[in-house]
Amino acid sequence: MTPLTWTELEALTDFQIDTTNGNTNSQSRLRLFGQSESDVRVTLFRDHHAWCPYCQKVWLWLEEKQIPYRIEKVTMFCYGEKESWYKHKVPSGMLPAIELDGKIITESDEILIALERVFGKLNHSMKDSLVMPLRKLERLLFRAWCNWLCYPITSERQDQTLRQQFKDVVAMVESALAKTSGDYFLDQFGIVDVIFTPYVERMNASLYYYKGYSLRDENPYLSHWFNAMETRLTYRGTQSDFHTHAHDLPPQMGGCYRNNEPQTLINQTKVDNGSWFELPDVKYPEPENARAEALYRVLKHRHNIIRINPAENSLIDQALRCALTFMVTQEVCVPPQDSDLALRYLRDRISVPRDMCIYAAKHLRESLEKTAALVGDRPSPPLPTSHRRDQDPANFRS
Repeated sequence: MTPLTWTELEALTDFQIDTTNGNTNSQSRLRLFGQSESDVRVTLFRDHHAWCPYCQKVWLWLEEKQIPYRIEKVTMFCYGEKESWYKHKVPSGMLPAIELDGKIITESDEILIALERVFGKLNHSMKDSLVMPLRKLERLLFRAWCNWLCYPITSERQDQTLRQQFKDVVAMVESALAKTSGDYFLDQFGIVDVIFTPYVERMNASLYYYKGYSLRDENPYLSHWFNAMETRLTYRGTQSDFHTHAHDLPPQMGGCYRNNEPQTLINQTKVDNGSWFELPDVKYPEPENARAEALYRVLKHRHNIIRINPAENSLIDQALRCALTFMVTQEVCVPPQDSDLALRYLRDRISVPRDMCIYAAKHLRESLEKTAALVGDRPSPPLPTSHRRDQDPANFRS
């Protein structure tokens, strides 16, 4: 099949999103929830790519409380140069930060406490006697995860010891969830779930990829908790996938180290090469417009996507149209010879939720890979682990 033209592709998507008043989304710069712009008292400073876990925590809280706010996006150290205007506001350059009634506040917990004072608690307060022990448990879980993931493994015995130490803390989390009448950490969704969300999501992805361990599948109460979280449109709008987290975490964490378990290699192959629909990173039903979203997002940024690809512009232009044609029509479209690496370059740099939702990303990755496989099986060069300057947002600024 001959690839569709860009004009023909544009006619095949009617995807629309209300970034201001609609569902939680990563593209918004202003959230009003049906209120007036004059009601905005908060500006959230978060990273461009939605990789920062502490930003996600504040972002999710604001969405759940439906507090009108503005969003200013800032470059993380690991993928580009920090904006000078932000360093004037926050000399450390650290994220997240908020500006509340003209006052800059940093550190995610301090931000949430400050927001509570002004806008009220999210079912329970940060300093509630029921919340404090669970906040400490989240930090205990975080440390056990870091100890297993972020240090080189010198022996199988060491890996098994660290695995068991992590699982012992997970058992405490399971016990805490078992005490409630529902699927959340307390009797209803609230601040504790917001606190646990960012790193438990990242644990689920990173341990699957680097340790061959599926947090969600091996722990029934956490599995129920994930399922409950995925019923929330607020969480879906901030949720990332295994591929994004597996490759954005190493430069943020100072390294992520794989073990030699056979399951680890199986899992890494799935995350890196597909099929991405076989991954346990999401379990809510696929939205009907996932392909339309993927197509819309590529069309919006296609000029920059083509410009920064290492391949010659005309080559990636045609190859990309072949992949998109296949995605929306399911008709095989053979791309130009030697375009396999160009397509895999893009496949590996789709970022969720920065670019699109999880299911849209799965469809786009599958289409890019299946199209690439028609002309070659050359593996894409490994993504960098000490930095991610290949994802510098400066390449997409107008």
